[in-house]
Amino acid sequence: QVQLVESGGGLVQAGGSLRLSCAAPGTIFMISVMGWYRQAPGKQRELVAVITNVGGTTNYADFVKGRFTISRDNAKKTVYLQMNSLKPEDTAVYYCKMVWDLGDLWGQGTQVTVSS
Repeated sequence: QVQLVESGGGLVQAGGSLRLSCAAPGTIFMISVMGWYRQAPGKQRELVAVITNVGGTTNYADFVKGRFTISRDNAKKTVYLQMNSLKPEDTAVYYCKMVWDLGDLWGQGTQVTVSS
């Protein structure tokens, strides 16, 4: 089963920063949208940010605007999430998702824990 490969999670103090990365296998092509989602314990998975492959249009959830930045490297088929000014409520498992020609792909998830 094809899966995206995530990295960059970890433990950080409130106010700190982390950068997540997510790469697609070389066999994946025609990616149209890349995004990040998160799921905290006992809560539903929610959208954090998305970016289009063509044009680089971005969209952010209100709770991360001004703190998180999504970017992508099309040549490397990689999407990034720069997270600054982290808060304890940002603690969650973060998943990347890519929409490509044959459907959706998800990463395995990476834990982000923000201590107060």
